[in-house]
Amino acid sequence: MGSNIPTLDAVDPETGSAASAVADADTNTESARAGTAAGPVPGVAGSVTDGPRGAGARIASPRRSGRPARDRRPTRDRRPARPRLPGDGPRARLVRAGLVAPASLAVIVLGAFPLVFILLAAFSRSSLGRPFQEFVGGDNVVQALTDHDVIGSLIRSVGYALAVAVLSVVFGVIVALALAGAVRAGSLVRTLLLLPLITPPVVVGILWKLIFSPSGGLIDTLLRTFGYRGEPLSILANPDLALAGVGIADIWEWTPLIALLVFAALLGRDPEVSEAAALDGAHGWRLFREITLPAIAATIAAAFLVRLVLAFKVFDLIYVMTSGGPGQATTMPAYQIYQAALQHSDVGQAAALTLILAVVITVITTPIILISRRFGND
Repeated sequence: MGSNIPTLDAVDPETGSAASAVADADTNTESARAGTAAGPVPGVAGSVTDGPRGAGARIASPRRSGRPARDRRPTRDRRPARPRLPGDGPRARLVRAGLVAPASLAVIVLGAFPLVFILLAAFSRSSLGRPFQEFVGGDNVVQALTDHDVIGSLIRSVGYALAVAVLSVVFGVIVALALAGAVRAGSLVRTLLLLPLITPPVVVGILWKLIFSPSGGLIDTLLRTFGYRGEPLSILANPDLALAGVGIADIWEWTPLIALLVFAALLGRDPEVSEAAALDGAHGWRLFREITLPAIAATIAAAFLVRLVLAFKVFDLIYVMTSGGPGQATTMPAYQIYQAALQHSDVGQAAALTLILAVVITVITTPIILISRRFGND
């Protein structure tokens, strides 16, 4: 081999392998300048560019350089102290408490105080001017549960609420699907759908009372136009049809809310899933049942729960359209609470009816809440 390529024989006995490493580095530098390929040369112990096992590693290694290794003691694993956040001080906690206090006070005043008042009034003899006159125990509750009118109104309210809520959800889903299909006309139709929602319930009751009017109402006019010559059809004065008339007005008022909720859920779907299902042959009812309905099931359950509670609380339409009549055909617990408290000044009886209605609503809505949570988890 040439004289310019150092071998292991050229190792200086005083410096050990360091001299060989320095010679290798000089050789590689000269080869790179001359245009030759840089790499390991036969007979050379290693080069600087050979990686962690090359000469650079041997230079940095105290054992290979002949120098004794330093006695390195293990350092303690000191965890850094947690930085103090801006909101950790007592002043910041006081500020947060001051910000939360108004909301907490509002919850107490608007929620806890009425509940405590109703509980105390339900078990005492109370009137509008003199509440909590004397403790009567459960007499008000027993009197309410033994009243046939109260039991009848509770049964009527359960059937009415379930029927109205189901029909509102069905019509709301249909309207939402129609809105999702008609994208161009969606904004105009959504604006029209908001009209029943922004109309006060009293105005809705007056409007439908005029529609059902037997003399000059919309229903009577349409029947006369198509050749009906019988007696005027008075829906709200018929004991068998009055509750249905109130339900129609109730459905018309709250169905747009269900439609908008379901329409928002439809907009949140992934369109690629429906497109893939359509390519696999799912169309029409099959596409809705297997793809669309599972995607919006949680929203439908929540909307049904809200609609059910609103149906139990119906008062405005009954007060304006029928005043609970004819007879007791449209009397609901909410209207009976109004009669007991404001017409008969019996606050204790009204409070007892309120507690009974709250228990009935809780029993009816608890399974629906569990079902909606299951859909939400899925």
